[in-house]
Amino acid sequence: MPLATSTLPDLTEHADKAAMAQALAGPITRALSAAIAARGKAVFAVSGGSTPEALYKTLADTDLDWSKVTVVLVDERWVEPGTPGSNESFLASTLMTGKAAAARLVGLKAPGDTPIDGLADITDRLADIAFPPDVVILGMGEDGHTASWFPRADGLDAALAESGPPVAAIRAKQTAVTGALTDRITLTRAALAGAGMSLLLLAGESKKRALEAALADGPVADMPVRALLRSDQDRPDIHWTR
Repeated sequence: MPLATSTLPDLTEHADKAAMAQALAGPITRALSAAIAARGKAVFAVSGGSTPEALYKTLADTDLDWSKVTVVLVDERWVEPGTPGSNESFLASTLMTGKAAAARLVGLKAPGDTPIDGLADITDRLADIAFPPDVVILGMGEDGHTASWFPRADGLDAALAESGPPVAAIRAKQTAVTGALTDRITLTRAALAGAGMSLLLLAGESKKRALEAALADGPVADMPVRALLRSDQDRPDIHWTR
């Protein structure tokens, strides 16, 4: 069960990542099941990172008609699956196991030296996915990025546009958060707008401080998660654990 709501607005605290996973697995499963009942299929957009790992492993053994679920990555480093940093590989070893192995996983890496080179390929790959997702899992970095919407990155304007293609190429400015892998591909704000359930998962005191900064005044380009936090329609439900 979640702990008492934090003094931060709309933030639910959990005892640990396992408790967060247990609290969220049921609502996520119900949302995906409702989409399958309504349309015969569901779209589940997922992010990488250590924070949602326990949730993905819990969902992997959940009873659901996973064969009717399309799992699409929210973003990806421009690396091949099977190499360090690949979100696709992370999902293959966490969510896409057990019963959830029956789902279709759509990765965001394509041939090409840069994300721009692969952009047309990936846009075609996503053409049969009915955006917005029924459920989207987001994270946030200490720099205020979510998805691969990095502060002042090349391509950020396209990623944050309220209408347009579902995917954008990003070249982030190298920082301690990005590491050396600054070329990214990401779903856009337009693709995520109107998601049935949007969850922002955070862990650690540094992420809580970053959230406080993102909720304060300042340009969206400095902390791009503000694009969602300031949205009346697309503000995610925020869940935090130590």
